[in-house]
Amino acid sequence: MSGPSHHPGEAVLIDYAGGALCEGAALVVATHLAFCPCCRDAVADLDAIGGALLEDLEPEPLAPGCLDALLARIDRDAARGDAAPHADTRQTDTTETNTTDPRLPAPLRGYLRGPLERQRWRFLQPGMRGVDLRTGGTASVRLLRLAGGVRVPRHTHDGLELTVVLEGGFSDAFGAFGPGDMAVGDATIDHSPRSDPEGCLCLAATIGALRLTGPLGRWVNRVLAF
Repeated sequence: MSGPSHHPGEAVLIDYAGGALCEGAALVVATHLAFCPCCRDAVADLDAIGGALLEDLEPEPLAPGCLDALLARIDRDAARGDAAPHADTRQTDTTETNTTDPRLPAPLRGYLRGPLERQRWRFLQPGMRGVDLRTGGTASVRLLRLAGGVRVPRHTHDGLELTVVLEGGFSDAFGAFGPGDMAVGDATIDHSPRSDPEGCLCLAATIGALRLTGPLGRWVNRVLAF
């Protein structure tokens, strides 16, 4: 079975490997990686390069008293029973209902409780519903479910939008996107995606606003600006 045909691109993978993406954008990239061995290998190579560069750096001397202050803070946190600063507390429920849905790649399982059919799908437009996911950072992250043949209004992006297909597919002027494929939208992209006849399930993270560009959309943009 061949892997995805559309990938994040080198710049996005470098930011992901370096920890420069916000949580929502990183979630979309990680979901693509669950489908794509090629990009997983690329990230592993970037991690190795980053590790080698760190080893070549000259160590910086610690400020006087820095170690004592750190040890004292650890003691205070332990006394209060605080969790480790970087502990992943998004999901502690590992019951079967969270892991049996085959449409949920591993990175998504900590953000959803139960299978897709049990989520609270919100109406977005005829034939399109969404589930907002709680993530940190600046991105708006949601699952999108489109019925067959639904067209998204033509738009561009003030910031960055990362979308990965989980099931079904969509197409636009830039190609056809199927399971595992990732679309990257920015201010240079003006498109109107249309879902495949069988529909589409995807995960999208948007940083910044979408701007409608069709005739009706431009009128809507002016109305919303007031």
